[in-house]
Amino acid sequence: MNSERYTQGWKTLQQIDGEAGERVVDSLRDIAPDFARYLIEFPFGDIYRREQLGLREREIATIAALTALGNATPQLKVHLHASLNVGLTADEIVEVLMQMAVYAGFPAALNGLFAAREVFAERGIQPTCAAA
Repeated sequence: MNSERYTQGWKTLQQIDGEAGERVVDSLRDIAPDFARYLIEFPFGDIYRREQLGLREREIATIAALTALGNATPQLKVHLHASLNVGLTADEIVEVLMQMAVYAGFPAALNGLFAAREVFAERGIQPTCAAA
């Protein structure tokens, strides 16, 4: 039986990450099913559901942090999709990634921008700042 945290976390995960989030959880079931449960309960059942920040702001923070880490491209791509799912525009995402050059360095920002280009291409969108 699933806890309320799990149930609410699953709903939040689906709202934010959609199928990409579900694939991440499913990929853990054969090696670390408890970790899959923790992934749903803690970040999505507890943290993302807090009222102090909206989903847009949480995704801005998430893509900034994953970009700054510099070693989390698969997770960054999931959250770039999530950012679009919760209403960020491609231009806003590009601006967040460019901001990371100041705090995380040019290589991290470049890698984030390259990941964003792939995500935008998958979704058939083009930032207006690139349409010049």
